[in-house]
Amino acid sequence: MVGGVAADCKEKEVEHQVGGGGEKKRGFGWWVVVVVLVVQKTGGREKEEVGSSGLLVEEVRRVLFLGGGRGGGGQTLGMGAAKMSGSVFTVGLIGAWYFSNIGVLLLNKYLLSNYGFKFPIFLTMCHMTACALFSYIAIAWMKIVPMQAIRSRTQFVKITALSVIFCTSVVSGNISLRFLPVSFNQAIGATTPFFTAVFAYFLTFRREAWLVYGTLIPVVTGVVIASGGEPSFHLYGFVMCIMATAARALKSVVQGILLSSEGEKLNSMNLLLYMAPIAVVVLLPATLLLEPNVLGITVALARKDVLILFLLVVNSAMAYFVNLTNFLVTKHTSALTLQVLGNAKGAVAVVVSILLFRNPVSIVGMVGYSLTVFGVVLYSEAKRRCK
Repeated sequence: MVGGVAADCKEKEVEHQVGGGGEKKRGFGWWVVVVVLVVQKTGGREKEEVGSSGLLVEEVRRVLFLGGGRGGGGQTLGMGAAKMSGSVFTVGLIGAWYFSNIGVLLLNKYLLSNYGFKFPIFLTMCHMTACALFSYIAIAWMKIVPMQAIRSRTQFVKITALSVIFCTSVVSGNISLRFLPVSFNQAIGATTPFFTAVFAYFLTFRREAWLVYGTLIPVVTGVVIASGGEPSFHLYGFVMCIMATAARALKSVVQGILLSSEGEKLNSMNLLLYMAPIAVVVLLPATLLLEPNVLGITVALARKDVLILFLLVVNSAMAYFVNLTNFLVTKHTSALTLQVLGNAKGAVAVVVSILLFRNPVSIVGMVGYSLTVFGVVLYSEAKRRCK
């Protein structure tokens, strides 16, 4: 998707200062940036030609994940080219973030509801297994981010607690998708700021401005209206979705409490690296106890239709890429941009799900969801102004 957008930029001209003189260079997308940087830093070094492929891999990693080259001569050209491709790369990242988030949500719904694969705990365990594997590859081998070690047993216990809360959130959300349409699921999920404010008040005694609390009124009111107007309302699914939303908010608050010291802070990629294996250990006995013979049933389904294996593999991989793209979008955009994009993402997911699954919707339900989203936007703006 990044390459597709980059192709549209072939006709854009950007001026670069080379050796003090102005010279026009045409932008051909982010891959040209990589080539320019590699040539710039390896040109005139005939003795290093044998290792040029290794340099290319290193430059790709630096441009995509570290935001620049290694320095040296011709930095003005490299910086100008990086700025030229920065907007293209960011748009591509946002597109990948939307695709992975909405894709995994819709695939979960299809597997658990439409396809009839009624094993949400096992599905979540597949997600966590993929996250553990891909996280190790990305950090230990590809070195997307520096690996941060766990420094104490206390820190490990804190991460374990976060992992249990994380499991509760994901499993509850997947269970709710068995019984609720994606549109209603997203409406309830939009109330996360309400639960975050509640948990922050009771656990950290942190009070927000009254303006911030006032913006939560339309958030909650919208869900109440949407619930009353939802044609496919299911009480158990509703309770599970509320639990998932509350657990998601609780994790963010508890994470701020437990990993608040500088020595214990982990970036989101390293935190996932440690939480995912713990989640697998927690979910394995739960799967064996609550979803017995799930492996046998999955194998039987695969013999009849091999598509189930393909869907499980793709779904699990996308679950990791949700976290990867979220990390990268956070790195390359501002917090405010991320909030706006997140609100819009929920609306896009609702529209796409309705078009795909043809679930019935009511005007009252859509009004309620719109009111909730409007309240979330007001909440974000109020938080920003009251800082």
